[in-house]
Parts: sequence; structure tokens; C-alpha cells
Amino acid sequence: MNERTPITPMQAAFLRGVLSRRSLMLGSAGLGVTALAACGSAGKSPSTGSSASVTPTAKAAEDLSATEKVVNWSNWQQYIDVSEDEKSNPTLDAFTAATGIKVNYTEDYNDNDEFYAKVRPLLDGGKDTGRDVWCSTDWMVARLIRQGYVQPLDKANIPNAKNLEPSFQDVSFDPGRKYSLPWQAGFACIGYNTKATGGKKVESMTQLLTDPSLKGKVTLLSEMRDSVGLVLLEQGKDPASFTAADFDAAIEMIQKAKDAGQIQKFTGNEYTDGLSAGDIAACVAWSGDVASLGLDAPELGLTLPAAGYMLWSDNFVIPAMAKHKTNAEKLINYYYDPAVMGEVEAWVNYISPVAGTKEAVVAIDASLAENELIFPSAQTLSKAKKFRDLSAEEESTFTRQFTDLATG
Repeated sequence: MNERTPITPMQAAFLRGVLSRRSLMLGSAGLGVTALAACGSAGKSPSTGSSASVTPTAKAAEDLSATEKVVNWSNWQQYIDVSEDEKSNPTLDAFTAATGIKVNYTEDYNDNDEFYAKVRPLLDGGKDTGRDVWCSTDWMVARLIRQGYVQPLDKANIPNAKNLEPSFQDVSFDPGRKYSLPWQAGFACIGYNTKATGGKKVESMTQLLTDPSLKGKVTLLSEMRDSVGLVLLEQGKDPASFTAADFDAAIEMIQKAKDAGQIQKFTGNEYTDGLSAGDIAACVAWSGDVASLGLDAPELGLTLPAAGYMLWSDNFVIPAMAKHKTNAEKLINYYYDPAVMGEVEAWVNYISPVAGTKEAVVAIDASLAENELIFPSAQTLSKAKKFRDLSAEEESTFTRQFTDLATG
């Protein structure tokens, strides 16, 4: 474990990113391989499912794990280790070799709401989604729990859950981690391509939204809590305690940029392709994505804005009617081995929720121990913020405002 001063429970709560994941946070905090909290794409609140008094029982199918050695896992793009020839995922191959369980790994989770729209009709109808496990951002996990769409985890099949960093344990959206275990955490920040920016860095949301040289080549994330959260910070507001008027002001700043033609579009995980190609000069991005892509493309840069940035985490959940629940739990257990998670982190450059990962990562590449995106210092964490809990009315109103802006 690296020795870092943990941040206070109210300082963080977590969120997702591009390499993959994305949005805002909830819960308590701490960090990295040494203290993080529950990050997430949006903030969750009692009314959005973070602490509902009565949780519907998720429908369970007959578990075919004993006879069908397969597990179907949906995840965000570029969110797992890849071989040098980019034709396989070493840790998945090792899991299959050790257990005989084949993993059908699909990168079809591009945006929390988009994915939810795909699976909700099936979940609502009590039907199998064709998936045994996926990774949702904190606020979406809250919603899935509240609606009875995810099943409790059988920790007997996940003994490595004991390796969960303490700061990730008792999150408000899932006290005691009955339904979820975190996969990765990271920051929502600014990414840019110097070939498309004329060689300059993009260091603030004001620059991103007003610099005429970037006109038409800027994208924001469709994750409301990431994009609006960064603007709130730029305007001197705390995403953990903003008012409706503050939210309106942030929306106004984004709307003005859109009306001026500054913003090309709002994206999910797919922004990485445009950023790499230079079609996008600068964007709101997830930290691990840009860091990983930048290893082979030095023109790609990342800024943690001086005004602050958003912190999040994505979490394993097993949906209702999953046909291979035990196999999914064995998969989660496998990734909670610090050595295995270390292999993943060395590739994706996100923050691990598994204790002991730092030592494993250092054994692979000692230079990564100094990477603030994987092992954030207390100073870096002090500027990482969470989006506050929303009431049901706020959730509806704010989401409608942002959606109208993004799609109008």
C-alpha cells in the first residue's frame, strides 16, 4: 500500500471514464491504491436510489454456471488490458485458462443512460439481458438497486472482496457493498490533441468553451455530472453544494458555447477516436483514456484544471435474470487479486479499488508509482470533487435541461 493521507469522506465519492468510464461520485472517499472513495458519474441521492428504504427483489434465473462455462461481460471501451498485438486481453485469457470459463467481453457500454435505455425494457419485463455482469457508474448503480434490476452478490464466491480498499466499502448508494464492487475510478478532466490545437495546451473550461481557435472542434461528455460539474468548478461553485441557480448558470455557459458553434457535439466513450484522429481538438475527457492513448501518441495531452475536476468510479453489478451468476462472481473475484488488477492498471492508468495493487504495478513498471492518475497524492485529491445528491425533482429537472441542451 502506498502511504497517502486519505481525504475526508465528504471530499470524494466516485465516478467513470473513457478508456472508459465515466461520470460522478457518491459515497465516502479516500483514494487510489490507498484510499479512494466511491466515485461515480452522477451523484446519487435517496430519491435516485442511494438509500431507498425498501429495495425490490431482483428476479433471478436458474444459474447455469455449473453446466455452461461462460460469462457475458459488458464494459466501457478501452477499459481492460490488451496484448501488444492488440488481438487479445491477457487477463481474460488467464482467467479462462485457470477456470475453464470463457468470457464473452463486449465493449458496448458507451454511456450510462444509453446503456440503461438498451437494457431497461428487458429488465422491466423480467427477461434476460444477455449479460451476466457489467460496470455502471455509481449514480446508475443507485438507480439499478432502487428499481430491483441488480442481484445481491454472493460474497462466498468472491473471497477476494476482502481486498476492497476500506474507503470504498460503505458507500451511500450501496451500504456494505451488497450489490456492487468497484472496477475502476478516475477523473473527468480536459483532453486535447496538440496537432489540432496548433501546439497549445487547453488548461481550463473557459478556454475550452471560448477559444476561437478551437471553434467546432470541441466535445463535451453526455454525462451531465461530468460536463456540468467541470463548468460549476470553473465558475467557482462546488459541485457538492451548488444551487439551482448555479446549475442554470453552468447550463447557460455551455449553451452560449454551443450557440456560438464552439461545441461540435456531446459524446459518450467514443470521443477517443475523434481526439486521436484530430477531428476533436479538445474535450471533456476521462483521465485514463487520454493517459493510455497518449503512450503511443505524444500529441495527446491531459489537464486537471486548476479550478478542480470530477472524481468517479464504475462498478461491477450482476443484472436480474443473469444466467451465469456464479461465473460472474468468480470473474469479479479474479480481478480482486492485486496481481491481476495490477496488470489491468498498468494498461488503463485508472485508480484501483483493490488494496495491494500498487506493489503489483510497481513490479511491472516502477515508473508508474509516480503517476498521479493511478496513485493520486493528497494534494491531487484535494481538488477532486463529487456531484451532490439530487432530489427526485432535481434529477428530473436538471437532466431535462442538460438533455435539451445536448440534443437540441
